[in-house]
Amino acid sequence: MELQNLQDQLFGFLKGNPTQAYPAQTLTDGLRLDDANAFKLVVQSLAALERSGKVKVNEAGAFQYNAEHEGVIGTFKANDKGFGFVHYDETAPDVFVNPDNTAFATQGDEVRVKLLNKGDEKRGPEGKIIEIITRGREQVVGEFTLGSPYTGYIGSVRLTDKKFASFEFLVKEGGLAATDGEVVVASIATYPSAEMPKHFTGSIVEKIGYKDEPGVDIMEIVYNHDVPHVFPKAAMAQAEKIPDEVQDSEREGREDITDQTLVTIDSIESKDLDDAVVVWKLPNGNFHLGVHIADVSHYAVEGTPLDEEAYNRGTSVYLTDRVIPMLPRKISNGIASLNPGVDRLAMSAEMEFTPKGNLVNHRLHTSVMRSHARMTYKAVNAILAGDEEVRSEYAELVPMFEDMAELHEALAAKRTARGAIEFDAPEAKIIVDEQGKPTDIELRERGLSERIIESFMLAANETVAMHFDLAKVPFLYRIHESPDADRVEKFVDFVKALGAPVKIDPEKIKSTDLQSIHNFFIDRPEEQMVSTMMLRTMKQAKYSNDPLGHFGIGADYYTHFTSPIRRYPDLTVHRLIKWYEKNGLGEEAQAKYADKLAQIGEETSVKERRAVDTERDTDAMKKAEYMLDKVGQEFDGVVNGVLKFGMFISLENTVEGLIHISNFTDDQYVYDEAHMALIGRRLHHIYQIGQPVKVRVVRVDKEQSSIDFVLVDPEEAPITDIKVPEDNRGAFGNKNRGDRRHNDKRNRSTKGGKTHNDGKPFGAYHNKRKPDDKRQDSNRKGRHS
Repeated sequence: MELQNLQDQLFGFLKGNPTQAYPAQTLTDGLRLDDANAFKLVVQSLAALERSGKVKVNEAGAFQYNAEHEGVIGTFKANDKGFGFVHYDETAPDVFVNPDNTAFATQGDEVRVKLLNKGDEKRGPEGKIIEIITRGREQVVGEFTLGSPYTGYIGSVRLTDKKFASFEFLVKEGGLAATDGEVVVASIATYPSAEMPKHFTGSIVEKIGYKDEPGVDIMEIVYNHDVPHVFPKAAMAQAEKIPDEVQDSEREGREDITDQTLVTIDSIESKDLDDAVVVWKLPNGNFHLGVHIADVSHYAVEGTPLDEEAYNRGTSVYLTDRVIPMLPRKISNGIASLNPGVDRLAMSAEMEFTPKGNLVNHRLHTSVMRSHARMTYKAVNAILAGDEEVRSEYAELVPMFEDMAELHEALAAKRTARGAIEFDAPEAKIIVDEQGKPTDIELRERGLSERIIESFMLAANETVAMHFDLAKVPFLYRIHESPDADRVEKFVDFVKALGAPVKIDPEKIKSTDLQSIHNFFIDRPEEQMVSTMMLRTMKQAKYSNDPLGHFGIGADYYTHFTSPIRRYPDLTVHRLIKWYEKNGLGEEAQAKYADKLAQIGEETSVKERRAVDTERDTDAMKKAEYMLDKVGQEFDGVVNGVLKFGMFISLENTVEGLIHISNFTDDQYVYDEAHMALIGRRLHHIYQIGQPVKVRVVRVDKEQSSIDFVLVDPEEAPITDIKVPEDNRGAFGNKNRGDRRHNDKRNRSTKGGKTHNDGKPFGAYHNKRKPDDKRQDSNRKGRHS
């Protein structure tokens, strides 16, 4: 039984008998569970209910419904105007909290909020925070200033996190001594209160460096997101003891595949080569596909310091000119990197596909492999494009690459047929100099070799997930649930207004339904706008022990198997494969991981989002820095987001900025929610997502990662016959810049608009991440992760 279901049953029973208290054993007996671990699961569920305040424990250790429990528990999202929202359920609207009802909660706090009203069609629910359960932030980062007008404090820290920029941090004595201008980390001793509503206090615990020193700007973001980046001594000591070569004893029980013509295909700068592939045609006309992944789990053994730190990190984080790895480089760039000509331990997925891309056979096993060539995407693309010089250099491998291309086409066609949705958007690589200063932003096209690797990684991930789902054993999956019906309904109304012939039941939405809408708008002016709105309609992909499939790629089965060097879920999947191979699929074998996987899925999903947010903020900051010397210059752009307070513009180089409503000077503009447009009241010019515009850069703030534009030729905007809404909020010159339900922050210039379901701007992907990492959840540009 799932822990969440068990919690629901226990809570329902206790709530139905609110005056009675029951021992855990009595509740276990009453549920009549057959599971050998039933008592343990009941105790775990009751403990979780107690932590959330739903039940209480009396002096005798019996559990009872907590009549004082009320409201819902969620995460507070602050607005710099003083109000905020509490997010508590993916399927429910956030609860609005006005400034008088925040209880001085700050960004990221876990809070209990009492609903004051349930809202209506125009406005969401409103609530009052009645308890701050846990604080979202225990330390802050910023520039230290010596001296303070407040008695008892030696200085202050100017906070760089946007959500905390309106607060002042006062530094007490007792911590490290810092000088003016140093960027420091300070632990929080006291939080905002009625006595000091805009102040934190605490002491300095670490010094990062001075503001203008190379890399300090990125480290500020790393600390702001609490990303672990220094390996504990125990983890490093364990890594140092690992041999640099495969030992003879490690070959026992593994299949020797060193004679197979395996190759790695990666970007030129990649150093952690964790996947190798091979393809050949079988006598029956089918394809053999081998996807062989570095056996990281052999080195990061469960329960060891290396494993604990890998779990703490959850994933590698890619930050413009550096990587914060999940595992020490001696492993990721050494013994677990599939370098050419050396033996390596691997987890192998061998598959047989028909010429039409149907899987007819597969096998999962441990192996010893040897890469026969370290190929780059550029070289393979040249081979497949007919470059005679490169084809001659790799003459022995050319036939295999051609077979790979043929198999990829079959697999891609198969995915398309089942409804996989492919989006197209530019990718950006931020080029920096030795001082970390951005000098260029390069756009990169995805070639055939990148698509080939993507197809093969998808195939391996699906095959592994299918194998264990059909075996009916506890397993960890990568899931992407169907969109909520109300979001689908709004999206359908939106595309119908654009002329799409749509017949969809929002309650029974299929990926093929959205795929057909996407296909209808390909090469039309509205294509980008529709793609953006479709992505916003979808849910966020995550890890789970429930095999719910992957909506975005139209897959019934999906997991993450191919990147254990940089993702903890993949490492877990490798362990599960080995465990079941060694111990069978019986109940005793299943028991080891049965009650662990839900928590692993939940916590690694949170750490993945932390990494994505850190990467996004770093890219946004570096893009703003790149634009610092371009104030006054003009650029072609595209509208990628429209709200009451203005619109977001994306340039051809993927830099994004805001045209605030106050900077529309040719007319009064009103937001039309039904058409997601700004419409001029007098001249009837209209601005919508996907519309090309010419803009001028008027302001850049690197610290806030914000860029402001103005329109160069507003008279060129199209004219509409849509009736201007009566609501005049949003007219230029209106000092109320936006509605309380929209986070009117100028720093959203790098976050709004063209985003997919995990909130990351299109084009903000780092050049070092491999195609399967960036796209294996979406099958196209954009990371549905």
